[in-house]
Amino acid sequence: MSHELRDIWVYLSASPLLHLTLTLVAYLGGRWLYQRSGGLAILNPVLLAVVCLVALLWSTDTPYATYFAGAQFVHFLLGPATVALAIPLYRQVCTVRRSLPGLLAAIAAGSLTASVSAVLLGRLAGASDTLLLSLAPKSVTTPVAMGITERLGGLPSLTAVLVILTGILGAMIGPWLLTRAGIADPRAQGVALGTASHGIGTARAVQISETASAFSGLAMGLNALATALLLPLLWHWLAR
Repeated sequence: MSHELRDIWVYLSASPLLHLTLTLVAYLGGRWLYQRSGGLAILNPVLLAVVCLVALLWSTDTPYATYFAGAQFVHFLLGPATVALAIPLYRQVCTVRRSLPGLLAAIAAGSLTASVSAVLLGRLAGASDTLLLSLAPKSVTTPVAMGITERLGGLPSLTAVLVILTGILGAMIGPWLLTRAGIADPRAQGVALGTASHGIGTARAVQISETASAFSGLAMGLNALATALLLPLLWHWLAR
């Protein structure tokens, strides 16, 4: 970067609105490309926004703390956005009640499968215990996953990266895999996306239908609870 451009960047980066604006522009640009492509999985808006922002921060030598100070309003909105998931759940409460036994069984199976498969595959690849602990809660929403990892002795920062990658990958290929497997029921699609891909998968479920959104949001929350309770016990068994 030339000295002139660097001076301009330093001046602009002093404004907290710069990084908020860049975040919104990156996401909207990714969403535009995604829609123009007809929903091509590789052009997932979240993935494109992350890649663009990382490239920008790296090329301008901008510390993450500086970026977060400007974009923290988006982080604040995660709370209201999560609470808003209760709206489709409330509207679908009768459907949820009728499906409750199967729903709980599916989430329990999905929670166990996500953790056990991650640990076993990591062990086959020769990963250390610290890496395995960081990988195990990859399908849980980031704050819960980081808390689980920290308590068990893993690396919370690595867990955060793995959780985000899992969510993006699930949102990208999850609906396609479900369709190819002949799973067309929006309830099953929602449970699968919410259990395997937490919040990012739930955001994708919102685009499918209100029913899928309701089941995905509930699955995301219950999977976080199940993993927080079961993974410490499961780890002691797997670590033998």
